[in-house]
Amino acid sequence: MSVDINIKDYNYELPDSRIAKYPLEERDQSKLLEFRDSCITEHIFRDLPGLLPDNAIMVFNDTKVVPARLHFRRESGASIEVFCLEPHLPVEYNVNFASTGQCEWKCIVGNVKKWKGDVLRLDNPDADEAVSLMNLRAELVERQGETSIVRFSWDNGAAFSAVLEACGRIPIPPYLNRDTESIDSERYQTLYAKYRGSVAAPTAGLHFTDAVLEAIRNRGIDTETVCLHVGAGTFLPVKSDNVAEHKMHREPFSVSLDFLMKLRHGGHQVIAVGTTSVRTLESLYYVGVGIIEEGEAKDVDQWAPYAREYDYSLEESLDAIIDYLKARGETSLRVGTRIIIVPGFRFRVVDVLVTNFHQPQSTLLLLISAFIGGEWKPIYEYALAHSFRFLSYGDSSLLFRAE
Repeated sequence: MSVDINIKDYNYELPDSRIAKYPLEERDQSKLLEFRDSCITEHIFRDLPGLLPDNAIMVFNDTKVVPARLHFRRESGASIEVFCLEPHLPVEYNVNFASTGQCEWKCIVGNVKKWKGDVLRLDNPDADEAVSLMNLRAELVERQGETSIVRFSWDNGAAFSAVLEACGRIPIPPYLNRDTESIDSERYQTLYAKYRGSVAAPTAGLHFTDAVLEAIRNRGIDTETVCLHVGAGTFLPVKSDNVAEHKMHREPFSVSLDFLMKLRHGGHQVIAVGTTSVRTLESLYYVGVGIIEEGEAKDVDQWAPYAREYDYSLEESLDAIIDYLKARGETSLRVGTRIIIVPGFRFRVVDVLVTNFHQPQSTLLLLISAFIGGEWKPIYEYALAHSFRFLSYGDSSLLFRAE
């Protein structure tokens, strides 16, 4: 099928006053909109466990947001902000974070035109002794259109992960229109965040507390994790009129062999926490197809779901991945995805979705529309009319997939 979608059909008016600038005092006190069989009901998030289907698997993205925003200053006094997007050298996240002394990242650089190639020093006049001893520096290696390759170097032998923790700031979304504050270090992170790599939080997970998670498990619902490192492009509005012209950025993900086997043989309904979990789970089918047809686990192309009809079952695709990993003695699948989910997409894995309320004209709103059969407008009109809070620190929704 060809994708011919005008993004202006996915627009709505979102007043700035409806964007949640700060989190609520308690994570699970946010409002929860339930959409099931075209009916809308309203709850509090801590009611979630009682609303979920029996005999289900609930899937969380356990990526961890890194303090990826760094502020430097030239000797001339010009301020340069460097926003780390993904590792460049070494390219593997864990290896890069373990680097001591030097590494390179693909970055977005603010004020890049004022950076003439000189070595920048960290702009932190209030730095403590430990930060001063790091002596973090940045060099511009190469410009690549809207992004740049930046080489970081430092002195004290610390791992780069420790350098970021000491020198960086949590990259809260620009639509919050405020600087990062101490509260963001805790609240712009899920309780179950584990693996460093994201530059934006999988925000559907921000509502979960230990009490909610325990209540879910007490219902007999199995909880599992995947890991997709969220890139800065995930939440960007679509700028082209036709969605077919929008380019999705690659995001790496990993899924354990144990979970793949449970997914293959479980026969459960699958509840995805967040759109990043949906994109990971639905990408699995196309990874399996690639293994069946080409013998190799490859990244999922943006338009693969729409390129042609696929006759393989989900079970055949999962079997291919499982056999592939076992033959190589590997315990997890590690690939990347650029998949875009738009109306017309055939969902093969996810049955229920927990997600926040998303920006107008965004790929995430397209995903929501695809998931619930096009009925996004009544949901968003209801949320706007009933004082729901929007975007990353906003309220939540529980959506059941359209048949």
